[in-house]
Amino acid sequence: MSIKNVGVVGCGLMGSGIAQVSAEAGYRVTVREVSDALLKKGIGRIDGFLAKGVERGKVSPERRAEVLGLIQGTTSFEALADCDIVIEAAVENIAAKAEAYRALDAACPPETIFASNTSSLSITEMAAATKRAARFVGLHFFNPVPLMKLVEVVRSPLTSPGVFEEACAFAASLGKTPIRSADKTGFIVNRLLVPYLLDAIRAVEEGVGSVEDIDRGMQLGCGYPMGPLTLLDFVGLDTTCSIADIMFDDFRERRFAPPPLLKRMVQAGLCGRKSGKGFYDYSQEPPTPTPGLV
Repeated sequence: MSIKNVGVVGCGLMGSGIAQVSAEAGYRVTVREVSDALLKKGIGRIDGFLAKGVERGKVSPERRAEVLGLIQGTTSFEALADCDIVIEAAVENIAAKAEAYRALDAACPPETIFASNTSSLSITEMAAATKRAARFVGLHFFNPVPLMKLVEVVRSPLTSPGVFEEACAFAASLGKTPIRSADKTGFIVNRLLVPYLLDAIRAVEEGVGSVEDIDRGMQLGCGYPMGPLTLLDFVGLDTTCSIADIMFDDFRERRFAPPPLLKRMVQAGLCGRKSGKGFYDYSQEPPTPTPGLV
């Protein structure tokens, strides 16, 4: 089957990015949200990203209009009926995702491929809850989607080999580099990244070094573009804590367990850039380490 029409469920940070890169690749995109207000906000985010490209001379006004013209919004699942692939980028909650897939199963023909952008939930569990487990894959994009080149393509034991290859080809058609993963909790990237991030938090807890020195050490000592604590603030401490909880439930290994400091910071609303404070205080420029964490 040739993919021409792309559906996206969710127009938040990830969903809007997926819709944008799909339209930039020439696909017709239908993006579904639960309300017109959220839809307007998400499509506005896409327009804002393209507008910055115009300001910097990287995107022409004509190209901006062309990309936006390929995207239509809806609050209806039925509007996704003519999509060849539907990528779900809803909230990271298995019950919410299952509800979305029940509606999609009813709305889409049997040949439509379903894909989840989940970073940590079981592809197999979601696939088994649909009527098309053989046509279900994981497509894990990275934030910010328009800039990050990687997509993890994840197969469950139920995924058809042909569908898996088609999903890899689709990811490549978006200008991304697909890597192939089995459905193991955390896939490839988070399986390696999350323990590293949690160990950085433990290093703060245990007084190994300051927030700035831990970040600086990994940047200059390992050549990383940003330190682990800066990265945690960027990803969101609440997001990381949720992923760690899921991974610890599966593996029961200390390296995946959220440290007490992480839990306390999330409880206090210190979730990183999106809340204005995390390991750093973003109310000033440049950000400075948040005092009193330990």
